Amino acid sequence: MSDATRNSALTALIKRAAEALERLAPPPRDQSQPIGADAFVWHPEGWLQPVLRVSRVPLGLLCGIEMQAATLLDNTRRFARGLPANNALLWGARGTGKSSLVKAVHADVTAELPGSLALIEIHREDVPTLPRLLDVLRGHDRRCLVFCDDLSFDGRDASYKSLKAVLEGEIEGRPDTVLFYATSNRRHLMPRDMIENERSTAINPAEAVEEKVSLSDRFGLWLGFHACDQATYLAMVAGYAGHYGLAIAPEALREEALAWSVTRGARSGRVAWQYIQDLAGRLEKRLD
Repeated sequence: MSDATRNSALTALIKRAAEALERLAPPPRDQSQPIGADAFVWHPEGWLQPVLRVSRVPLGLLCGIEMQAATLLDNTRRFARGLPANNALLWGARGTGKSSLVKAVHADVTAELPGSLALIEIHREDVPTLPRLLDVLRGHDRRCLVFCDDLSFDGRDASYKSLKAVLEGEIEGRPDTVLFYATSNRRHLMPRDMIENERSTAINPAEAVEEKVSLSDRFGLWLGFHACDQATYLAMVAGYAGHYGLAIAPEALREEALAWSVTRGARSGRVAWQYIQDLAGRLEKRLD
């Protein structure tokens, strides 16, 4: 085989390999994509994935957190209308409806003002890419509610510093069209032992602790959530059962719901919803 023939065959082989790789690789994402849907998930590679159906419950079914719901709804309405509003931190006991409230409030505001507000979820591990997300959003006039569920920081995790800068500290600042909502089991987003360790080992304990807890100060609105009592728990269960048309006698519903909470060792909105899912399955009823 001559050199010319060998080179021609090698060129053809390389061309076929390149074409195969192009078919396997996803097309580049356009960071200037229009924000047309009502909800998205942020991917750290630099693109927004539309969410066609958000997993949420109606605002009216969230019992025991009426004050928190009214406050967050008012704050979100003002933001959607172009008025000043605060970043919000929803903190407290797990399963008490923090993330459900954010999604329910967004649904209500979107129903009142269609197309006014996009909900964008950013995962906890992707918080360091938040500046990149804000760069994408700066090019759009639509107001965006950036939401991080179960936000917290441990040990030597320094990504909280980037979040502090994004919320208030950067020279460029947070765009007027972006608001940040977060949920956490911790009021200061840091575990108590981490704060105490800083206090005991730092050269200047006061400054070290201030550095750790000042992140939560970047949220102008704090909403606390606490474990519910039995009456509130049963009201949640009854509200879900009535809303979804689950045919069960009130006394049987009460007894089953209480027994379910005992097996879980807790009473909360999450436990109530899990019982309703079990009940609907046994009754062969879809929760649509």
